[in-house]
Amino acid sequence: MNSIVIEHVSISELPEVWRARLGQPSGNRVTVRIEEESPAASQEANTDKTNPMFGMWRDREEMADVEAYARQLRAPRF
Repeated sequence: MNSIVIEHVSISELPEVWRARLGQPSGNRVTVRIEEESPAASQEANTDKTNPMFGMWRDREEMADVEAYARQLRAPRF
């Protein structure tokens, strides 16, 4: 895994989003460490183990054909 460490960075030099999360005066200095995320970490976020809503309708018979179900929902009602 690759990482970059930048020491003694003035908070005023950081991106605005980072400054807002730190909540410290802009004159302070910090050490920034940036690490590369593993592909497995991003894939794990989308599994049914981490998201209880994933697959919540998998047992519903009317949704076996998702495209037909969506067409029926979008069809005119009159």
